[in-house]
Parts: sequence; C-alpha cells; structure tokens
Amino acid sequence: MSVSQYADYEDSGFDWLGKVPAHWEVAPLKRYAAVQTGIAKGKDNEGKNTVAVPYLRVANVQDGHLVLHDMATIDVTADAMSRYRLRPGDVLMNEGGDADKLGRGCIWQGEIADCIHQNHVFAVRPQGVSSEWLNWVTSSAGAQFYFLTRSKQSTNLASISSTNIMELPLVVPPIDEQASITAFLDRETAKIDTLIAEQEKLLTLLAEKRQATISHAVTKGLNPDVSMKDSGVEWLGEVPEHWDVNRLKFIASVQTGIAKGKDTADKETIAIPYLRVANVQDGYLALDDVAIIEIEVEQLERYRLAPGDVLMNEGGDFDKLGRGAVWRGEIADCIHQNHVFAVRPHGVSSEWLNLITSSRYAQFYFMSRSKQSTNLASISSTNIMELPVVLPPQSEQRTILAFLKSEIGKLDSLTNRAKRAIGLFNERRSALISAAVTGKIDVRNI
Repeated sequence: MSVSQYADYEDSGFDWLGKVPAHWEVAPLKRYAAVQTGIAKGKDNEGKNTVAVPYLRVANVQDGHLVLHDMATIDVTADAMSRYRLRPGDVLMNEGGDADKLGRGCIWQGEIADCIHQNHVFAVRPQGVSSEWLNWVTSSAGAQFYFLTRSKQSTNLASISSTNIMELPLVVPPIDEQASITAFLDRETAKIDTLIAEQEKLLTLLAEKRQATISHAVTKGLNPDVSMKDSGVEWLGEVPEHWDVNRLKFIASVQTGIAKGKDTADKETIAIPYLRVANVQDGYLALDDVAIIEIEVEQLERYRLAPGDVLMNEGGDFDKLGRGAVWRGEIADCIHQNHVFAVRPHGVSSEWLNLITSSRYAQFYFMSRSKQSTNLASISSTNIMELPVVLPPQSEQRTILAFLKSEIGKLDSLTNRAKRAIGLFNERRSALISAAVTGKIDVRNI
C-alpha cells in the first residue's frame, strides 16, 4: 500500500501532536462534543416512582467493543432516565482503569433500548463531527498520551475527569475527509485484527498442545506398547503397570507462607524479599517486582525458600489454580506469602513434581477440591497434600523430562513467535491510526 502526504502543513500548537494539514482545525473537544457524565448507583429513591432499566458499567465497555451479556439493572426515576439515557452515536469512554486502557471506548449503536450509564462511563456526544471520527481520534496514541498525562494515578490504575476530556485537542478535517479516513481505518484495521485473531487462535492451540503433551507423558509414559494397570483413581485412569501412585504428602512437605500485616512493634525485625502470587506464573517466575517485608528475625528460618521448592499459588483464576514453578534460589533469603505454597520434595525430583502439578489431571484435582466464587478459586494445603502423584522409576522420569524439555521448548518457541507477531501487529495498528487521524498520511484516494 502506497500512501502520500498532504501538500501543506502547519503547527498544531501541541508538541505531542506535531504538524497537521493546513486546512484541518485543531480545537478543544468541547467545541465539537458534549460530555455526559453517568449516574452513581445507590441514590436514594425512597418514595419516588422508579423503573428498572439496563445499567452500563465499566466492565461492559471494552476497547473497541461492548460486552453486553452481563448487564446490571438500576432503579431510576423518569427524570434520571431522561438525563442519563444513552443515544445512538454516543462515544463511550471509561473514566479509569489500567493505565494502558485509560479512556478506552467504542460507539453506542443503541444496542439496548432505554439504557443508562454509570458515573465511571462517559458518553461523549458529537456535535459537528462524526461519531466514527471522534472514536478513532480518542483511541489514538496521541489521545491516550493526553489522557494519561492529565489523569490521577495510583499504582497501575488511572482516572480522568470529564473536564480534562473536554479539553482534549481534537483534530478536525472537513466532514468528507472524516468519512474517507474512517472508511480507510475501518478497512485496514479489520485486516490487521484478522491477523491478530489468527495468532491468538494459534496461541490457544499451542497452549492446549503443550498441556496435552505434558499430561500424556507424565501419566502414560513414552512407550505406547507398555502394559497398563488401573491407577486406583477414577479420574486418572490407567497408568503404566510398573509405575507407582502416591499421595503428595508421602513424597513432599507443603510449607505455607507468612501473612502480611502482623504486629512487629517492639520486636527485632529484618527487611527481606517477599514472594507474592503475582511473582509465581505458570512455569516461570516474574521477579522484576519483588516486594520487601519486615519480619521477626526468627521467622526467616521458618519461611525461607529453599532451592528445589515447587511454588504453587493457592488461588486465582480457574485456569491458573495451582500454577507454579521451581524455585532455584534466585534471591537469597527470600520468603513467601501465605497465598503461595512451597512444596518441598523428598521422594521425587522437583522437575517431575512441577510437571505433574501443571498436568490436566492435577488441574482437574485442584478444581474439584477448591473453594470457588464467581471466576476465582482457592485450594488448601491439606487438599494439595492429598494429590495423587504418578511415579515412574527415576531413570524413566529423567527420560520423560528430557523428552518434554525438547518438545516444550519447540512449543514455547512457536508461542513466543506468535506473541511477537501480535505485538508487531498492534504496533502497526496503533501507528496507522495515529498517522491517519493526525494527517501524517493522505488516504483520501486509497
């Protein structure tokens, strides 16, 4: 695809926006749109006539699309209904959330009749500019930079006021150019989105293949002709005849971690690294952000991690329950929180036990023994200790581990390539949007 530039440019007056086509206008968003704030839940309507209506929340407004399968309702008066009703063409924007998704939104097409929005969702109503153009501009990298620099931030969360949104410098080409550019972006981003979707599908297939490869190897072995026997566990099925099946508590101990917030006043303490759930990922450790905790001196020995410990998370999303990795002593004198278990093997290798806990049968066991709420689950150390562990002879364990290291390495390499491709496609998408909505490229004749 070959694109050209406009003939004449002039300074926009904003460093982050740069030069724009000379015949475009740059003005605050408030000149071309009104920002309607939403209604807060919990208002007192006692003694008033109310009606239950659909209530759009932050969770419903994603980046570029709506999620409407889980809509809440709210009781409102007729006046509130009139004041907060969404109209087709409103550009929805979230007031806050993750820093990289601040101001994310999409166009309301009137998907639900008589729907209103909460106070954390803004309805930006265009006046003299198309909804499609406004949506592309507010989702561009420049607008996201503006929102982030004007936002209130805490940790990795941010929020922006309606006042700051109204002051967003809006680039406005003639209406016919708006239509040409939005049509171009609709078409070109759809192509990129298709490529991203294909890579995401590949990631799902690779993850399924990875777990299937591990699960088959650690429960059936590598010899397809080996004699099998009943494992004694209904949901585990048959295992090679010469393998053993032991409960985890007979081949390992489970060390629970320390809870944060203990009173250490008037006690001798030391500051040491503290491993949290966020540090323990599926198959690896994320150690770029390790917290520090003050503990009593004598507690260090009780909670110190030892090389070879298999770390497992007590809870989280269903598909991550019990996820973990082997601790190699990466950080000296490091302890772990109470939501991370340190499983210390004494009758099995750490590598074998780590593969077992990531297999399908172990994940099924954790889920069936867990406490569940909404989309979260947690499991106790007592239930973890009852996990049936399949045990081939040591030499066969080593053979299987070597096989899986090779196979998983190949799958992980493909996974990393797919992730890099998605990153490049997203960068291309963002760059294309920014170039088009700021007039760095002229797409009128494409």
